Amino acid sequence: MRKSKNRNLFIGLIALVFAFGLLGYGLYKDRAKLVSAEEMIRLVEVNQASYAYLEGGYLYVKINNLYYKAPQVSLPIRELTMKVPLEIRREYDGYSLLFDIAIVLFILFTGMWAYQFFRQERPKERIVEPKRFTRDTSRSYDDRDLFDMRVSPTMCNVTFDDVAGIKEVKEELEEIIDFLKNPKKYQQFGTKLPKGVLLMGPPGVGKTLIAKAVAGEAGVPFFYQSGSSFAQIYVGMGAKRVHDIFRKAKLAAPSIIFIDEIDAVGKARGSLRNDERETTLNQLLTEMDGFEDSKGVIVIGATNKIDVLDEALLRSGRFDRRIYVELPDFYERIKILEVHLRNKHYELDLEEVSRLSVGFSGAALAALVNEAALHALRRKSKQLTMEDILASKDKVVLGKRKQLSFSDEEKKILATYQAAKALSAYWMEMEFEKISLMNEGIKEFDKELFSRSELFNKIKILLSGIIALEINYGEGYSNCEEDLSKAKALAQEMAERYGMGSKLIGDTSDALQILSDAKNEMREFFENAKPALRSIEERLLEQERLSKEEIRDILQEVMFVES
Repeated sequence: MRKSKNRNLFIGLIALVFAFGLLGYGLYKDRAKLVSAEEMIRLVEVNQASYAYLEGGYLYVKINNLYYKAPQVSLPIRELTMKVPLEIRREYDGYSLLFDIAIVLFILFTGMWAYQFFRQERPKERIVEPKRFTRDTSRSYDDRDLFDMRVSPTMCNVTFDDVAGIKEVKEELEEIIDFLKNPKKYQQFGTKLPKGVLLMGPPGVGKTLIAKAVAGEAGVPFFYQSGSSFAQIYVGMGAKRVHDIFRKAKLAAPSIIFIDEIDAVGKARGSLRNDERETTLNQLLTEMDGFEDSKGVIVIGATNKIDVLDEALLRSGRFDRRIYVELPDFYERIKILEVHLRNKHYELDLEEVSRLSVGFSGAALAALVNEAALHALRRKSKQLTMEDILASKDKVVLGKRKQLSFSDEEKKILATYQAAKALSAYWMEMEFEKISLMNEGIKEFDKELFSRSELFNKIKILLSGIIALEINYGEGYSNCEEDLSKAKALAQEMAERYGMGSKLIGDTSDALQILSDAKNEMREFFENAKPALRSIEERLLEQERLSKEEIRDILQEVMFVES
């Protein structure tokens, strides 16, 4: 009997504490309506607000006995305080304290009751069969069972002063930064904010750092997600995650969503069908250019595999701008080294270090400086010297890819190869931006229609490097693989698809004849253009990157000297 009374007493106390906790929760519950920053500004301007207060990262405003809240980070607090009195409240008020006490009491009484119960009544030992786990098909999975959705913005303190060697990229992004800073200026002119910017380039060139710098320069909230984070086991969860991040970005607008490695979620649909990935991609496409307004939200994507992305993701209206971030050239590497050596004592010739690090990305240069600093510490030196750089260079190279390091002879071969392509492209009046020592091909302008002579000239340009190496060195080299493959494919298309060979319905023999004619013509061309080729080669070896205008100036100098 006594045991039964004790048990009833404990149960009654537990029920009382539980009711007390529910009462405190009811009083403490936030009943304010969540609105966007623009909607909050409009409400304050149109209505007479009683008062406002800041709490938990939100601004609460009372208007006509109703409470509204918006994220504090996206609001002009100073301007609003001139229109409505502002109170500063403590994050931890009386109601939350009451609720927390109730929780503690509930846990305390539950533990006491469990202790008394098991102490007084121990069950008899019995044999328990192993439990067979089966899937409960009656249960519907909730988001909380899968992942904790905690997407929150950050304010970046990275600026373009922290990112070196991307002068052309900065110029492309400055307009977007100004748009984020002064949206009204563009809205009054009827100009819309670009919906997306796609950063393309090899690993380690600083795509993520560039996105952070854009957010830091504009002073707007920054939402970071990797493409793989949208991939979920259960169908529909990736799409919901996309919806949630866009919803929060809209509330904090103007803001930036950065999706790193976007190819993980944006691969072309159709091949190797994956319903979850396609559903997630469809949601991303809808959020970027659907019926719902994404005003004030710009999406920055980063990838080094643009060829696998879905065409719908690349069309105008979604990623309006595509920016290629290249490996740094000679002068850009010097600027990057200056940034990483900013707070270090060193005695280095940065030009010499830059020449030693041809093919290094920004990340590789950062690793080089860090390894060199560690080496200096090991030999108990107070400053970095060339000894530390030389000792660390091989470690960085072997930790990356072997082709990032080139000998002087290999650089000359690459310079000859690329200079030949640049010379022939300029001579045949092909529109292109620049030629680089490290990239396989020249950066051409996009074009849809080509004549037979234009396609034939493209084949001659692709074969130029091979022929120049044969003339200068007497043999071919393995770096011609990609250009040779493109030339063969183009000749095959000319003969078989476009009827541009000796026969209207061509075959392999016609394609071989096109390649042979192109090679013979270019061999004759380079035999007569050796001085021009040598001048471009020397300048490319020095600067590692040449624009079309610079090539024109070099050729004018050569022609002037000859005359």
